[in-house]
Amino acid sequence: MKMEKIKIVPLEEINKVSGEVVDASMEVHSALGPGLLESVYEQCLAHELSLRGFKVERQVPLPVVYKTNRLEIGFRLDLLVEECLFVELKAVEEILPIHEAQVFTYLRLTGNRVGLLLNFNVVSMKKGLKRIIL
Repeated sequence: MKMEKIKIVPLEEINKVSGEVVDASMEVHSALGPGLLESVYEQCLAHELSLRGFKVERQVPLPVVYKTNRLEIGFRLDLLVEECLFVELKAVEEILPIHEAQVFTYLRLTGNRVGLLLNFNVVSMKKGLKRIIL
């Protein structure tokens, strides 16, 4: 089952987009540091990616299809970049297995192979980056 907004594109293109998202997240983190709400980082990262010329959508609804029933049950992708890469943002003390499971679930629901999990509540953004591949 695939969400209509996610394009399935070659891995090389996803790698380019994800590299830019990582770079932009480091820039946002350098400017703001840790300790803010997730929503602040989301808005700032979306703005930074827009400044770099990327199409970015925030809080994109993600339906669940069970058998033939499409359920709009409140799942949302934090960011959808270039219609091919979703980014899940956190501002937590540490990434837990449940956060990774959330990204794996979103990958399955979208039919995509790569997602980013970014935790901004870290001293160094390098420690807050997780690329998840299905």
